[in-house]
Amino acid sequence: MKFFIAILLTALLGHAAPLYFPWWSFAVTSFIVGLFIHQKAGLAFVSGFFGIFLLFTVHTLVLDYMNDHILAAKVAAILKVGTSSITVILLSAFIGGLVSAFAAMSGSFARGKAK
Repeated sequence: MKFFIAILLTALLGHAAPLYFPWWSFAVTSFIVGLFIHQKAGLAFVSGFFGIFLLFTVHTLVLDYMNDHILAAKVAAILKVGTSSITVILLSAFIGGLVSAFAAMSGSFARGKAK
């Protein structure tokens, strides 16, 4: 149950924080979730990854749909990953997920060191 709460909190705080702070503040919120939701480091890593991966995927899919897939297709051409916008969406979600995962795992480790 804590695993799903951590995913939900990571996604919600990861969405809310960049509205008021810099774009990278989702990593800080992932660290805080990892610090306060008591999980082992591996589970904190996975929950941090999935929370932001799902958030970034949905968010970029909505933005991509709103501009008729033009920007993502051009970015895909620049990165030489084909012309599929889905590739860029999954790539950005994967990178954001990794950043969040390492932040959540760091929070889990920090909680263990604070004892």
